[in-house]
Amino acid sequence: MAERAKTTIATLLSWKAEGRKFPVLTCYDYSTARLMEEAGIDTLLVGDTYAEVCLGHASTLPATVEHLVTLCGGVRRGAPSSFLIGDMPYLSYQINADEAIRNAGRFMVAGGCDCVKLEVDRRLAGTVEAMSRATIPVMAHLGLRPQSVHHLGGYRTQGRSAEDALRIIEDAAIMEKAGAVSLLLEAVPAEVAKIITKRTKLPVIGIAAGAEVDAQVLVMHDMLGFSSGHPPKAVKRYANLHDTLVTAFRAYAEDVTGREFPTESMAVHLDPEQSQKLERLLRTPHASGG
Repeated sequence: MAERAKTTIATLLSWKAEGRKFPVLTCYDYSTARLMEEAGIDTLLVGDTYAEVCLGHASTLPATVEHLVTLCGGVRRGAPSSFLIGDMPYLSYQINADEAIRNAGRFMVAGGCDCVKLEVDRRLAGTVEAMSRATIPVMAHLGLRPQSVHHLGGYRTQGRSAEDALRIIEDAAIMEKAGAVSLLLEAVPAEVAKIITKRTKLPVIGIAAGAEVDAQVLVMHDMLGFSSGHPPKAVKRYANLHDTLVTAFRAYAEDVTGREFPTESMAVHLDPEQSQKLERLLRTPHASGG
């Protein structure tokens, strides 16, 4: 099989210029990254959603730099040619620019990331600019910002009034001027996302932001149906792994309790000569007298 060309920010910019849409998925481990790259998912996000979907927390806030950098390293090894985005967790970049640069450097070096994602508004433009000067590619996450869920008053669509919509549009332009290499829009009206996408040369990734952006991102666990019940409105389920996995786990449990697994054909046995020798050794007292 021919070696895959590395997907870079230049690749994403060329896709934007060509009008080519591209898919993005969250990914948290080596094995899944291998499958995604094989399937042609060329852009992967190691999101702080890991804290929710894999660790069971009620929000993304408990995610740490140490944990996410480790996950990024595994995903990079599984998908060496993909464009890898590392999600910088809560308070890893908001305190000051120096700390943001230091933490982002860990994502770039130890995690093998191609860029880092920050949840921002215009108040963090200086941080984005400083990171850009330090040669750290930044994806600016606008709209609904889960790390600010308490400040925003919950998980709600942002930019529903004309004034709020204008502020997000202006923030996008400010982030581009500050040196961001890409934008991510979450839970904003489709009209707002369309305006931003048309006005910027940067690739725009959307989640619950309509169809007029350059790329779509979904949380892997949502699109694969790991949970029961109805998915969020903006999610399309491409599999129902909840039922598939529960059925598989139940079948395994029934096989073990019913003595159906493992079968005799799966066992490894001593050859007769070694079996007889073992029996003799077991009958012979050890030299130590044991």
